[in-house]
Amino acid sequence: MKEIYYHRIYENLEQYFRGRKVLVIYGPRRVGKTTILKRFLEKVEKNAGLKRYKKFFPFKYVTGDDINVVNSLSVPILDKLIEFCEGARLLVIDEAQRIPDTGRSVKLLIDSTEDIYVILTGSSTFNLRGEIGEPLTGRKFDLILYPLSIFELRNQFGDYWIKTHLEDFLIFGMYPEVLAASSSKNKRLILEELVGSYLLKDILEFEKIRYSRVIIQLLRLLAFQIGSEVSFNELASSLGIDVKTVIRYLDLLEQVFVIFRLPSFSRNLRNEITKKHKYYFYDLGVRNIIIANTNPLSLRNDIGQLWENFLAVERIKKQRYKGIYANNYFWRTWDKKEVDWIEERGGKLFAYEFKYSPKKSKTSFSAFRSVYPHSKTAIVTNENFLEFIG
Repeated sequence: MKEIYYHRIYENLEQYFRGRKVLVIYGPRRVGKTTILKRFLEKVEKNAGLKRYKKFFPFKYVTGDDINVVNSLSVPILDKLIEFCEGARLLVIDEAQRIPDTGRSVKLLIDSTEDIYVILTGSSTFNLRGEIGEPLTGRKFDLILYPLSIFELRNQFGDYWIKTHLEDFLIFGMYPEVLAASSSKNKRLILEELVGSYLLKDILEFEKIRYSRVIIQLLRLLAFQIGSEVSFNELASSLGIDVKTVIRYLDLLEQVFVIFRLPSFSRNLRNEITKKHKYYFYDLGVRNIIIANTNPLSLRNDIGQLWENFLAVERIKKQRYKGIYANNYFWRTWDKKEVDWIEERGGKLFAYEFKYSPKKSKTSFSAFRSVYPHSKTAIVTNENFLEFIG
C-alpha cells in the first residue's frame, strides 16, 4: 500500500530563519517533526547548489536519544563543539530536550562561528524552553507543529474530502499515523500505543513519577468536563491529592501539548464569571481513547463536547499557522448566559457559538451584545465550519 504523504505547513524550513541562526520546532510526540526535518534535509542535499540551500550544506543530523551526543553537547566547550560539528554548516538536533545545557552550547557555537545554523526539536516546552530560553533570546525563531490540521488538509484534499471525513476526525483525531491507518481497529491500536508509551513520557521523566495512574485519571476527569468550567478543588478531591499538585500536573500537561486552557473573559462586570478555566485536548483521538469510547457519532451522547473541542483546537492551529494574533476566552455569567468562544483581536470582540447540527443552531447572543454591543457574533455548525477553521 502506497504511503500517504501529508503536506505540512512548515515544509520549507529555510524561510523561517529570518536572519536568525537557530530554528526551534516544538510539538507533541509523533506529529511529524522528525519527518519534516528529514524531508528538509533531503531537499538540502538534493539542491545543495542552489543559493537558498547551499548555506545549510553539509549538515549533521543527531538525536538527543544518543548518549554520545548528550555527552558531546551538554558541556559548552568551544573546541569540542567545533570538533563535534565536523565542518557542518547546519547542525540538526532532534529530541534536544534530552540534552542538558543545550542552550549555552548552541549559543557558544553560533556566537563563535560565522557560517553555522542550528535546528532544534523538542516535545516538551518545560525541558527545551528551560534549557534554551535565556541563552538564545533574540537568536532563535520558534515554530509549533500540531497534529494535522483542517487548515493543512483542506489545501491538499479539498472541502468535499474534509466533510466526508469529519466524523473520523471527531472520533480518532488528527495524528498523521492515525489518519493514515486503514481501519478503525488499527486507528485504536495506534492511539492506545500513543497514550500508553509516548504521551506522558516527558512528564514522567521530568517529574520522576514512576506510575502515570493519577495523571491518566486526571485526564479522564477533564475528558468528561469539556465545555464546563474546571474546579481545581473538585479535581483534587476526586483524585485524593492536593490542589497544588493538580495545578502543577495541569501545567505540565499543557507544556507537553496534551491539553490547553481557555480562560474566562470579563471586563470585571459584577455578574460575569472570572478566574475560571475550561480545558480542551489537542487531539480528540487521545481524549476518546482515554475514556475508552471510539463509538460512532450515532451511538454517542457527547457530540456537543466533541464539536466544541474540535473547533477550539482547530481554531488554535489556524491562528498559529496563519498568523492571526488573538486572545481567546469563553464567556459565562452567574445566571448561566454563555458564549463558547470569544476572540479579542485588533481591538474588537468576536463571539462564536459552536452547534454541531444546523437544526439546533438557534442561539441568542442578546445577553452578550447587551454588555458588548459592538461585538460581532456567529454560530459555527457542521455546514459552515470551514469558514472558521479551514
